[in-house]
Amino acid sequence: MYVKITSGSVNQYPYTIGQLRRDNPNISFPREIPTAILQEHGVETVTYLEQPSYTERTHTCSQNAAPTLVDGAWTTGWTVSAKSADETAAYDAALATTERAKRDALLAETDYLALSDATLSSAMTTYRQQLREVPQQAEFPNTISWPTKP
Repeated sequence: MYVKITSGSVNQYPYTIGQLRRDNPNISFPREIPTAILQEHGVETVTYLEQPSYTERTHTCSQNAAPTLVDGAWTTGWTVSAKSADETAAYDAALATTERAKRDALLAETDYLALSDATLSSAMTTYRQQLREVPQQAEFPNTISWPTKP
């Protein structure tokens, strides 16, 4: 990806080689345009930085809208910002719904064993009770210790 620079600042981003050709219809550019020719026309290559690590529960991460000049190279970075208490609570609520659905699916897999005409083993009874207690774990829904199916 490229950026069009005018007077040292971003004029257009993103910018493509096709746009360069359309902006300069009287110039016959080679198939592979050397960096020096691109720079003569104010076109610079953009380097994309890796997304930083962050905690999705408490932060958001978004790619910056326009590149900036860093150590002589135009780069697009990332902005990590803290979520509000309401956003964190909404994240936890959505995650809790997802984890309860997973728990419910695991319970449903063993429902046929709990029919009135079947005798449930003590290991299966314990497993099903542990599944029911998952939402009461201290770190639910962010950290869950899932029981092992017998």
